[in-house]
Amino acid sequence: MSAEILDRLQQINARIQQACTRSQRNADSVKLLLATKTVPANRIKTALEAGYTLIAENKVQELKEKYDALEAVPHENHFIGHLQTNKIKDLLKYSVTCLQSLDRADLAEKLHQRLQLEGKKMTVLIQVNTSGEESKFGVAPEGALQLVKQVSRLDTLQIKGLMTIGLLSTETEKVRQCFQLLRSLQQQIIAAAIPGVAMDELSMGMSGDMETAIEEGATIVRVGTAVFGQRPTPDSYYWNESVNVR
Repeated sequence: MSAEILDRLQQINARIQQACTRSQRNADSVKLLLATKTVPANRIKTALEAGYTLIAENKVQELKEKYDALEAVPHENHFIGHLQTNKIKDLLKYSVTCLQSLDRADLAEKLHQRLQLEGKKMTVLIQVNTSGEESKFGVAPEGALQLVKQVSRLDTLQIKGLMTIGLLSTETEKVRQCFQLLRSLQQQIIAAAIPGVAMDELSMGMSGDMETAIEEGATIVRVGTAVFGQRPTPDSYYWNESVNVR
């Protein structure tokens, strides 16, 4: 099983390399983030020990369950799921360095308050719903600039870029439009020259659409099933929650 994971990681690296070559980009400009939802700690450890040390969970509960088993192996933890405000305190216990799914002002404010209490800062990406699907979280594209401005006033939160989940479709050009929209918003925010805001990262693209994302400027691709295999739960378990849940 370990050999299978390592082989798949090599395949993903080759795909990143090829997509970068086609796009005339340096392969070092794209980071591979391993999406580890539902993946047991021993399988994650295989990837970490092979040097693939950027990982992310979607649920705080899974982060908590695997934390002790992975703590001794050097790695960086991001969080890519929908974060409810009542989970902020738990999230900060488990060495998460970046919240990639900041999508609303009330979450930013509550996170800021908790970070102030603990004397900490956190890197964040603003999640944008570029597909327009009701089942997806993220600020609407037309509200992204305003949210960035609001979050920029909170000195514990360091904005480093944007994140999106592309349209789940086999029609590549429709998926591409999501990534092009995120890139366009990045340029718009850069042009606004908001103090303290960096737009270095575009986190977009997953197992099925990462080449398209790289072609459109992704700096982080989030890959899970192409490395660890199919999950026992459908994606709707993670993405299709009520948007009213906070």
